[in-house]
Amino acid sequence: MKAHPASRFTAAVASAALLVLTACSTEEEMRAVDPQADGSTGTVGAPPTEMPTAVPAADGEVSTGGLVTVLDAGDGPQLCHVVAESLPPQCQGVPMADWSWEEHPEHEDQAGVRWGSFALTGTFDGTTFAVTEAIPTALYDALNEEPEPLPGTPCEPPSGGWGVVDAAKATPEAMDATFTEASRLPGFAGTWMDQSQDPGATNDPTKVIINVAVTEDVEGAEATLRETWGGALCVSEARWTEAELNEISMELQRLPGVLSTSAADDVVRADVLHDDGSIQAWVDEEYGEGRVEVTSALEPVED
Repeated sequence: MKAHPASRFTAAVASAALLVLTACSTEEEMRAVDPQADGSTGTVGAPPTEMPTAVPAADGEVSTGGLVTVLDAGDGPQLCHVVAESLPPQCQGVPMADWSWEEHPEHEDQAGVRWGSFALTGTFDGTTFAVTEAIPTALYDALNEEPEPLPGTPCEPPSGGWGVVDAAKATPEAMDATFTEASRLPGFAGTWMDQSQDPGATNDPTKVIINVAVTEDVEGAEATLRETWGGALCVSEARWTEAELNEISMELQRLPGVLSTSAADDVVRADVLHDDGSIQAWVDEEYGEGRVEVTSALEPVED
């Protein structure tokens, strides 16, 4: 994966599994990372287990946890988390029941396609989302959404605090060279930048902390990177390499109802339409606890 200095250096694999316009891997490509294609598994030494084949139904009411797109191209309304940015937009989402556009005029209509953004509550039987409440964008309090935490630095600050140790090597060119060198380290597990020291100084080499994670020889990795980088640097130990997590991330694109998968921060994250706990239980059994975090887009409604 290519390093991008402006953001966390992740191994993101966006999987628009519900979007027909997204290109899919060929069977041969998928077999290259399929743990069951050759009898192997993501957990070394353990027999393969069967991946879930259907999106689990929800027990009780669930909500979308935020705004989603409701779109009807003539075949009935669909709940869409992944939408093609065309005009009119396109998606292949979850069929919806108990929906009336006349009752929800806060939508657009073009070329026979109707769509709008709503925060939804309803029931889900594993196939169809039946709406009980819909809040349009104008009435939805987006301030209730928690912002994503910024990437941090796991190392303790040096005695003199984070700062430049060699100004000649604290340049944009040195930063690029360091990211490149980091990707070649034995046991490479990822890189990211921490800009918490001065959030306003975006990508300023003298204000950021370059973070590098490896699964082996932390001291040797730091010595290697100091040959190219003179700014703040943190080298920390990870449990798994980036390559290992990337492989799992690709495998999990076959999960039922998968929306996206990504590998960063020493963990694989899989966002799925709905998980009642059974998908998380499967990945824990298949890959080991703590290696994969499953997030359900449909969330239980608290009483």
